[in-house]
Amino acid sequence: MMSRSTLGYGLLFVALLAAPWLGAYPVFVMKLMCFALFAAAFNLLLGYTGLLSFGHAAFLGGAAYVAGHAIKVWGVTPELGLLLGTAVGAGLGWVFGLLAIRRQGIYFAMITLALAQMVYFLALQAPFTGGEDGLQGVPRGRLFGMLDLGSDLTMYYVALVIVALAFALIVRTVHSPFGQLLKGIKENEARALSLGYDVGRVKLVAFVISAALAGLAGALKTLVLGFATLTDVHWSSSGSVILMTLLGGLGTLSGPLVGAAVVVALENKIGELGNGLAAMTRIDWFNTLGESVTIVTGLIFMICVLAFRRGIMGEVIAFWQRRRK
Repeated sequence: MMSRSTLGYGLLFVALLAAPWLGAYPVFVMKLMCFALFAAAFNLLLGYTGLLSFGHAAFLGGAAYVAGHAIKVWGVTPELGLLLGTAVGAGLGWVFGLLAIRRQGIYFAMITLALAQMVYFLALQAPFTGGEDGLQGVPRGRLFGMLDLGSDLTMYYVALVIVALAFALIVRTVHSPFGQLLKGIKENEARALSLGYDVGRVKLVAFVISAALAGLAGALKTLVLGFATLTDVHWSSSGSVILMTLLGGLGTLSGPLVGAAVVVALENKIGELGNGLAAMTRIDWFNTLGESVTIVTGLIFMICVLAFRRGIMGEVIAFWQRRRK
Protein backbone atom coordinates (compact mmCIF):
# COMPACT_ATOMS: atom_id res chain seq x y z
CA MET A 1 0.00 0.00 0.00
CA MET A 2 1.37 3.42 -0.95
CA SER A 3 2.26 5.52 2.09
CA ARG A 4 0.84 9.00 2.56
CA SER A 5 4.30 10.58 2.22
CA THR A 6 5.03 8.77 -1.06
CA LEU A 7 1.68 9.90 -2.42
CA GLY A 8 2.41 13.47 -1.31
CA TYR A 9 5.81 13.53 -3.04
CA GLY A 10 4.24 12.07 -6.17
CA LEU A 11 1.56 14.75 -6.24
CA LEU A 12 4.19 17.45 -5.68
CA PHE A 13 6.26 16.11 -8.58
CA VAL A 14 3.19 16.08 -10.85
CA ALA A 15 2.35 19.64 -9.79
CA LEU A 16 5.88 20.76 -10.62
CA LEU A 17 5.68 19.03 -13.98
CA ALA A 18 2.53 20.96 -14.78
CA ALA A 19 3.59 24.28 -13.22
CA PRO A 20 4.93 25.96 -16.40
CA TRP A 21 1.72 25.10 -18.24
CA LEU A 22 -0.38 26.56 -15.41
CA GLY A 23 1.16 30.02 -15.63
CA ALA A 24 4.09 29.67 -13.23
CA TYR A 25 7.26 31.54 -14.22
CA PRO A 26 9.83 28.78 -14.90
CA VAL A 27 12.90 30.74 -13.71
CA PHE A 28 11.24 31.59 -10.40
CA VAL A 29 10.21 27.98 -9.78
CA MET A 30 13.73 26.80 -10.69
CA LYS A 31 15.21 29.24 -8.17
CA LEU A 32 12.77 27.93 -5.58
CA MET A 33 13.79 24.33 -6.34
CA CYS A 34 17.49 25.18 -5.95
CA PHE A 35 16.91 26.67 -2.52
CA ALA A 36 14.64 23.77 -1.58
CA LEU A 37 17.53 21.41 -2.35
CA PHE A 38 19.88 23.65 -0.36
CA ALA A 39 17.54 23.55 2.64
CA ALA A 40 17.03 19.77 2.34
CA ALA A 41 20.81 19.28 2.30
CA PHE A 42 21.20 21.46 5.39
CA ASN A 43 18.38 19.60 7.14
CA LEU A 44 20.27 16.34 6.64
CA LEU A 45 23.00 17.80 8.83
CA LEU A 46 20.97 19.70 11.45
CA GLY A 47 17.68 17.82 11.49
CA TYR A 48 19.08 14.29 11.40
CA THR A 49 22.62 14.61 12.77
CA GLY A 50 22.17 17.50 15.19
CA LEU A 51 25.03 19.62 13.79
CA LEU A 52 24.25 23.34 13.44
CA SER A 53 26.43 24.81 10.70
CA PHE A 54 26.63 28.57 10.20
CA GLY A 55 28.80 28.10 7.12
CA HIS A 56 26.66 26.36 4.52
CA ALA A 57 26.71 29.44 2.31
CA ALA A 58 30.36 28.61 1.58
CA PHE A 59 29.31 25.37 -0.13
CA LEU A 60 26.46 26.99 -2.06
CA GLY A 61 28.46 30.02 -3.17
CA GLY A 62 31.82 28.32 -3.64
CA ALA A 63 30.29 25.76 -5.97
CA ALA A 64 28.30 28.49 -7.74
CA TYR A 65 31.46 30.47 -8.54
CA VAL A 66 33.59 27.50 -9.59
CA ALA A 67 30.89 25.92 -11.75
CA GLY A 68 30.06 29.27 -13.36
CA HIS A 69 33.72 30.05 -14.09
CA ALA A 70 34.32 26.57 -15.51
CA ILE A 71 31.32 26.82 -17.84
CA LYS A 72 31.96 30.41 -18.93
CA VAL A 73 35.77 30.55 -19.17
CA TRP A 74 36.93 26.96 -19.52
CA GLY A 75 34.04 26.03 -21.80
CA VAL A 76 33.08 22.85 -19.94
CA THR A 77 29.68 21.32 -20.61
CA PRO A 78 26.77 21.96 -18.19
CA GLU A 79 26.81 18.43 -16.80
CA LEU A 80 30.54 18.67 -16.05
CA GLY A 81 29.99 22.08 -14.48
CA LEU A 82 27.35 20.64 -12.16
CA LEU A 83 29.60 17.71 -11.24
CA LEU A 84 32.48 20.09 -10.60
CA GLY A 85 30.29 22.27 -8.37
CA THR A 86 29.19 19.20 -6.42
CA ALA A 87 32.82 18.12 -6.02
CA VAL A 88 33.81 21.60 -4.81
CA GLY A 89 31.02 21.50 -2.22
CA ALA A 90 32.14 18.05 -1.08
CA GLY A 91 35.80 19.15 -0.91
CA LEU A 92 35.00 22.25 1.13
CA GLY A 93 32.75 20.13 3.37
CA TRP A 94 35.60 17.69 3.98
CA VAL A 95 37.99 20.52 4.94
CA PHE A 96 35.39 22.22 7.14
CA GLY A 97 34.48 18.91 8.72
CA LEU A 98 38.05 17.96 9.54
CA LEU A 99 38.53 21.27 11.35
CA ALA A 100 35.16 21.53 13.08
CA ILE A 101 33.69 18.06 13.58
CA ARG A 102 35.42 17.36 16.92
CA ARG A 103 33.76 20.39 18.45
CA GLN A 104 30.16 20.51 19.61
CA GLY A 105 27.37 23.04 20.01
CA ILE A 106 28.19 26.69 19.61
CA TYR A 107 31.91 25.97 19.12
CA PHE A 108 31.14 23.86 16.05
CA ALA A 109 28.83 26.57 14.70
CA MET A 110 31.38 29.33 15.23
CA ILE A 111 34.18 27.40 13.50
CA THR A 112 31.98 26.79 10.45
CA LEU A 113 31.04 30.49 10.41
CA ALA A 114 34.68 31.57 10.61
CA LEU A 115 35.69 29.23 7.78
CA ALA A 116 32.75 30.40 5.66
CA GLN A 117 33.82 34.02 6.15
CA MET A 118 37.25 33.08 4.82
CA VAL A 119 35.57 31.74 1.68
CA TYR A 120 33.55 34.97 1.45
CA PHE A 121 36.66 37.17 1.57
CA LEU A 122 38.35 34.89 -0.96
CA ALA A 123 35.37 35.36 -3.29
CA LEU A 124 35.56 39.12 -2.71
CA GLN A 125 39.25 39.32 -3.62
CA ALA A 126 39.75 36.58 -6.21
CA PRO A 127 39.91 37.93 -9.79
CA PHE A 128 37.78 35.20 -11.38
CA THR A 129 34.74 35.91 -9.17
CA GLY A 130 34.20 39.46 -10.40
CA GLY A 131 34.38 40.87 -6.87
CA GLU A 132 31.39 43.00 -5.93
CA ASP A 133 30.03 42.78 -9.48
CA GLY A 134 29.80 39.00 -9.29
CA LEU A 135 30.32 36.42 -12.01
CA GLN A 136 27.92 37.24 -14.83
CA GLY A 137 27.00 35.99 -18.27
CA VAL A 138 27.31 32.26 -17.55
CA PRO A 139 25.90 30.42 -20.59
CA ARG A 140 23.62 27.43 -20.12
CA GLY A 141 25.05 25.54 -23.10
CA ARG A 142 23.85 22.16 -24.29
CA LEU A 143 23.37 19.22 -21.95
CA PHE A 144 25.29 16.16 -23.21
CA GLY A 145 25.72 18.09 -26.45
CA MET A 146 22.05 17.54 -27.32
CA LEU A 147 19.60 19.46 -25.11
CA ASP A 148 19.71 23.22 -25.61
CA LEU A 149 19.31 24.66 -22.12
CA GLY A 150 18.83 28.16 -23.52
CA SER A 151 15.11 27.40 -23.50
CA ASP A 152 13.62 28.10 -20.05
CA LEU A 153 11.21 25.21 -20.47
CA THR A 154 13.97 22.71 -21.27
CA MET A 155 16.13 24.04 -18.43
CA TYR A 156 13.13 23.77 -16.10
CA TYR A 157 12.58 20.06 -16.67
CA VAL A 158 16.31 19.30 -16.46
CA ALA A 159 16.47 21.17 -13.15
CA LEU A 160 13.38 19.35 -11.91
CA VAL A 161 14.90 15.94 -12.65
CA ILE A 162 18.20 16.89 -10.97
CA VAL A 163 16.50 18.21 -7.83
CA ALA A 164 14.13 15.21 -7.68
CA LEU A 165 17.03 12.75 -7.92
CA ALA A 166 19.02 14.64 -5.28
CA PHE A 167 16.02 14.68 -2.95
CA ALA A 168 15.49 10.95 -3.55
CA LEU A 169 19.11 10.44 -2.48
CA ILE A 170 18.42 12.35 0.74
CA VAL A 171 15.30 10.25 1.41
CA ARG A 172 17.26 7.04 0.77
CA THR A 173 20.06 8.21 3.07
CA VAL A 174 17.67 9.06 5.90
CA HIS A 175 15.90 5.69 5.70
CA SER A 176 19.10 3.65 5.37
CA PRO A 177 21.01 2.09 8.29
CA PHE A 178 23.43 5.03 7.99
CA GLY A 179 20.51 7.43 8.43
CA GLN A 180 19.31 5.56 11.51
CA LEU A 181 22.83 5.85 12.92
CA LEU A 182 22.73 9.61 12.32
CA LYS A 183 19.48 9.83 14.29
CA GLY A 184 21.01 7.75 17.06
CA ILE A 185 24.01 10.08 17.28
CA LYS A 186 21.72 13.09 17.44
CA GLU A 187 19.62 11.59 20.24
CA ASN A 188 22.41 10.04 22.31
CA GLU A 189 25.98 10.44 21.06
CA ALA A 190 27.49 8.86 24.17
CA ARG A 191 25.50 5.68 23.63
CA ALA A 192 26.60 5.49 19.98
CA LEU A 193 30.21 5.78 21.16
CA SER A 194 29.69 3.06 23.75
CA LEU A 195 28.37 0.73 21.02
CA GLY A 196 31.65 1.09 19.17
CA TYR A 197 30.69 3.46 16.36
CA ASP A 198 33.26 5.94 15.08
CA VAL A 199 31.04 8.95 15.70
CA GLY A 200 33.52 11.49 14.36
CA ARG A 201 33.83 9.65 11.06
CA VAL A 202 30.06 9.27 10.70
CA LYS A 203 29.56 12.99 11.34
CA LEU A 204 32.23 13.83 8.78
CA VAL A 205 30.55 11.67 6.12
CA ALA A 206 27.19 13.34 6.86
CA PHE A 207 28.84 16.76 6.64
CA VAL A 208 30.43 15.96 3.28
CA ILE A 209 27.16 14.60 1.83
CA SER A 210 25.29 17.71 3.00
CA ALA A 211 28.00 20.01 1.60
CA ALA A 212 28.07 18.16 -1.75
CA LEU A 213 24.31 18.52 -2.19
CA ALA A 214 24.51 22.20 -1.19
CA GLY A 215 27.23 22.56 -3.83
CA LEU A 216 24.97 20.95 -6.42
CA ALA A 217 22.24 23.45 -5.51
CA GLY A 218 24.67 26.35 -5.94
CA ALA A 219 26.01 25.10 -9.27
CA LEU A 220 22.47 24.52 -10.56
CA LYS A 221 21.41 28.01 -9.45
CA THR A 222 24.28 29.55 -11.41
CA LEU A 223 23.35 27.53 -14.48
CA VAL A 224 19.71 28.59 -14.19
CA LEU A 225 20.22 32.29 -13.48
CA GLY A 226 23.48 32.80 -15.38
CA PHE A 227 25.35 34.50 -12.54
CA ALA A 228 26.84 34.05 -9.08
CA THR A 229 27.18 36.89 -6.57
CA LEU A 230 28.67 37.58 -3.16
CA THR A 231 25.21 37.05 -1.68
CA ASP A 232 25.64 33.34 -2.37
CA VAL A 233 28.65 33.13 -0.02
CA HIS A 234 27.50 35.74 2.49
CA TRP A 235 26.65 34.69 6.05
CA SER A 236 23.07 35.86 5.46
CA SER A 237 22.57 32.91 3.08
CA SER A 238 23.58 30.56 5.90
CA GLY A 239 21.02 32.33 8.10
CA SER A 240 18.35 32.02 5.41
CA VAL A 241 18.78 28.25 5.08
CA ILE A 242 18.52 27.88 8.87
CA LEU A 243 15.29 29.91 8.74
CA MET A 244 13.92 27.77 5.89
CA THR A 245 14.63 24.56 7.79
CA LEU A 246 13.18 25.72 11.12
CA LEU A 247 10.16 27.34 9.48
CA GLY A 248 9.31 24.25 7.46
CA GLY A 249 10.01 21.71 10.19
CA LEU A 250 13.35 20.51 11.54
CA GLY A 251 13.98 16.81 11.06
CA THR A 252 11.20 16.32 8.51
CA LEU A 253 11.86 15.52 4.87
CA SER A 254 9.15 17.79 3.50
CA GLY A 255 9.74 20.67 5.94
CA PRO A 256 12.73 22.27 4.19
CA LEU A 257 10.84 22.20 0.88
CA VAL A 258 7.92 24.10 2.39
CA GLY A 259 10.20 26.46 4.32
CA ALA A 260 12.22 27.28 1.19
CA ALA A 261 9.02 27.90 -0.77
CA VAL A 262 7.73 30.33 1.89
CA VAL A 263 11.00 32.27 2.26
CA VAL A 264 11.80 32.50 -1.47
CA ALA A 265 8.20 33.46 -2.30
CA LEU A 266 8.31 36.19 0.35
CA GLU A 267 11.60 37.57 -0.94
CA ASN A 268 10.39 37.67 -4.54
CA LYS A 269 6.66 38.31 -4.34
CA ILE A 270 6.08 40.38 -1.21
CA GLY A 271 6.29 43.62 -3.19
CA GLU A 272 3.49 42.50 -5.49
CA LEU A 273 1.47 41.35 -2.46
CA GLY A 274 1.95 44.73 -0.80
CA ASN A 275 0.83 46.59 -3.91
CA GLY A 276 -2.25 44.40 -4.12
CA LEU A 277 -3.13 45.00 -0.47
CA ALA A 278 -2.60 48.73 -0.94
CA ALA A 279 -4.99 48.75 -3.90
CA MET A 280 -7.61 46.78 -1.94
CA THR A 281 -7.40 48.66 1.36
CA ARG A 282 -6.18 52.06 0.07
CA ILE A 283 -3.51 52.01 2.79
CA ASP A 284 -0.30 53.37 1.26
CA TRP A 285 1.90 51.68 3.87
CA PHE A 286 1.43 48.33 2.16
CA ASN A 287 3.36 49.70 -0.84
CA THR A 288 6.50 49.68 1.32
CA LEU A 289 6.30 45.95 2.08
CA GLY A 290 8.70 45.21 -0.76
CA GLU A 291 11.36 47.19 1.10
CA SER A 292 10.69 45.36 4.38
CA VAL A 293 11.26 41.72 3.42
CA THR A 294 13.55 41.10 6.40
CA ILE A 295 11.03 42.52 8.86
CA VAL A 296 8.15 40.47 7.45
CA THR A 297 10.27 37.31 7.36
CA GLY A 298 11.32 37.92 10.96
CA LEU A 299 7.71 38.37 12.07
CA ILE A 300 6.68 35.14 10.36
CA PHE A 301 9.58 33.35 12.02
CA MET A 302 8.53 34.71 15.44
CA ILE A 303 4.95 33.57 14.89
CA CYS A 304 6.20 30.15 13.83
CA VAL A 305 8.42 29.81 16.90
CA LEU A 306 5.61 30.86 19.24
CA ALA A 307 2.69 29.03 17.62
CA PHE A 308 4.27 26.23 15.55
CA ARG A 309 7.22 24.97 17.57
CA ARG A 310 7.71 21.98 15.25
CA GLY A 311 7.57 24.11 12.09
CA ILE A 312 4.82 24.07 9.47
CA MET A 313 5.20 20.47 8.31
CA GLY A 314 6.16 19.30 11.81
CA GLU A 315 2.79 20.49 13.08
CA VAL A 316 0.97 18.96 10.10
CA ILE A 317 2.64 15.59 10.69
CA ALA A 318 1.90 15.76 14.41
CA PHE A 319 -1.76 16.54 13.66
CA TRP A 320 -2.11 13.50 11.39
CA GLN A 321 -0.44 11.29 13.95
CA ARG A 322 -2.90 12.44 16.63
CA ARG A 323 -5.82 11.71 14.32
CA ARG A 324 -4.61 8.17 13.66
CA LYS A 325 -4.56 7.32 17.38
